[in-house]
This record gives sequence, C-alpha cells and structure tokens, in this order.
Amino acid sequence: MTLRTTHVGSLPRGSDLEELLIAQDRGEDIDMDVLEARVQARVDEVVGRQVACGLDIVNDGEQSRPGFQTYVAQRMQGFGGESTRKVNMDSAKFPVLAQLMRQRMGKVARVRNAPQAIGPIVYDDLSHVERDCRRFRAALDAASDAARRPVEGFMTAASPGVVATTLQNAHYDTEDAYMTALADALGKEYRVIVEAGFTLQIDAPDLAMERTIHYQDLDLASFLDRVAFHVAMINRAIGALPRERIRLHCCWGNWDGPHLDDVALSDVLPLLYSANVGALSVPLGNPRHAHEYRVFRALPLPDHMRLLPGVIESTSNYVEHPQVVADRLTNIIEAVGDPARVTASTDCGFGTFAGYTFVAEDVVWEKMKALSAGAALAGN
Repeated sequence: MTLRTTHVGSLPRGSDLEELLIAQDRGEDIDMDVLEARVQARVDEVVGRQVACGLDIVNDGEQSRPGFQTYVAQRMQGFGGESTRKVNMDSAKFPVLAQLMRQRMGKVARVRNAPQAIGPIVYDDLSHVERDCRRFRAALDAASDAARRPVEGFMTAASPGVVATTLQNAHYDTEDAYMTALADALGKEYRVIVEAGFTLQIDAPDLAMERTIHYQDLDLASFLDRVAFHVAMINRAIGALPRERIRLHCCWGNWDGPHLDDVALSDVLPLLYSANVGALSVPLGNPRHAHEYRVFRALPLPDHMRLLPGVIESTSNYVEHPQVVADRLTNIIEAVGDPARVTASTDCGFGTFAGYTFVAEDVVWEKMKALSAGAALAGN
C-alpha cells in the first residue's frame, strides 16, 4: 500500500504577502483589497503546489495569518498592548547562538511581543475563518480537478494553551480562567472549520515546547500538571465535534537550536492520548527526536487514533533523500504495528510566522516531493 501524505500547516507566504501581513500586524495602514487579492493568489498557488508534489491531505498554508497563533488577536475582542514572552532556554544557555539567530531575521511578525489580553475575550465575528474556508474550498476543488484525483483538505487553528502562553494574560484573575475563556472562544472557530467539511488540526506546541519557555521554572511533575490542564481545555473547545475529524499537532518549537532541555515524548504522550482527537502529529524527523518513534512500542496508540509522524525536518535546507524518508517510516510503522494508521508528514510548519524563515521556499517544495517519494517507497 502507498502511505498517505500530509504536512503540518504553515507554508511560505512570498515576500510581497509577508510585507503586507507584517505591516498589518504592526498596526500600519494597508490596502485591504490588495491584501485580500494577494492572499487569494497565494492560497491558489500553494494548494496547487501541494497537490503537484503528491500530497494527499493539504491546506491553505495559513497564507492569511501573520502567525499560527497570534492571528487570533485580529479576530477576537479583548486584545491589545504587548506581551513580554520569556526567552527560551536555548537562547539563554547559548547567547552566541541567540545573537546569530537575531542576525538571520529581518522583519518578522510579532512573536515575543504579541498583544496581550486586556479585556474579556469575545469571538462574535466569525467572518475571517468563514472567508478562509470559502477561499480554501475553491482552491482545493480547482487543484483536485486539475490533478484528476481526490485531495482532502485540513485547516489549522490554535490551541487555547498556545494562545494563552504567547498572548499573555493581563485581565483575568488567573491563567486558568483566561484559558477557559479562550477555549470557549476557539471552540467557535473549530466548529466552523469542521462544518465546512475540512479536517481540523489543532496546533498545540504548548504541550511540549512550553517546558522550555513559559513553564521553564517548573519541575517536570508541575509541568505535566499544566499539560493535563491544557489538554482539558482542548477537549472543552472541541466539545461534541467528532474526534475522527480532528487531528492534534504537538511539537518542541520550530527553530534549529540545541533543544537540550526538551521534555521527552514518553513523558507527555500519555497526556496527549487523553485529547479527544482522531490523529496525533509529532516531530520524528529532527536530530533531537528522531529516535522517539520507539516510544510507540511501549505506549501504543489508542485504538481510535492515527499517527502523523514528522519525517521531514522543517528548519533545514537539506532535502531528505526519499530512502531516508522511507527508512524512517518503516521504523515508525514497525513501532505502531499497522501501516494503515500512519500518514507521513513534516515535523512542523515552514512559515510559522510571516518573516520567520529557515527554509527557502523553493527548497520547501523539494522536501514535499521527497516526502511523497519516500512514502511511496515505504509502502511498497
């Protein structure tokens, strides 16, 4: 059997669109008609290119968003000012690396200084996500017709926890109260995506990454208690939505640092299994976590859950050889025990924030082709 393929979500936006999104994110005046036309053109382009690369489950590349979680400040009421995000442990331990990374970045959408919650979180205007769904549906139908094969669509949305740890709380009495409000608000967006006929992917890097950022001062047991609450808030936001229409992405942060302090997959995986979702996306292609496919032998997937393993690294311009991809998938399938429950994917997104670029766009598409070719090899 040929293994199915997908990716994690964000894709390069192109320099013209990036400039517009960064300007909008910084509160500058822009021509919204120009922005809308550029988003539409890029969605059409990236959907077509995903299909041309052989991917089976594709998305809109998050082309309309300045960041994978910070976009919510443009859609919900209650945000303003600036958060002060902690420096990650990689940057604190390796100041020379931190300086090098700063030198590599030009203009970037707000990440460490994203807006904060300064009032009650209200999500009444769902027109943004509805427009995203309509735009993507048109591009997906056109690309599928051109390729003469069925292609499935997924759309991403942020988890309550990653929003709360990035767009920090300056209004609610407690972080838990803030996250509860976010869960109720984000649940509205989740429902729009599912009701539009797409698979929902909930992006929740907070379930592992925040061990080295927001919760870096906690011991492991205390951090796992926070993870359990974050998963409970994901389940609250999901509500009665069918779990087979939902996949969950967890990762350790999309940067090419040492990652020496990353929490082990074996520590968080039992908590991830308690999420009311039908598939789990985790990075298994990068040098720090590629060995952790073995964890699925000791901690088998629940019967209802599929695995979307990252077998393409998302911060390096090396293009994985298809045989390397196939070997990784073979090991993962052996650990899971059933190839029908594995869908080949990437470690993370390739454009998590506008301007935040590690992999050149032309290389991204070569990596996608390698993913498809490797999955074909592994399925033979």
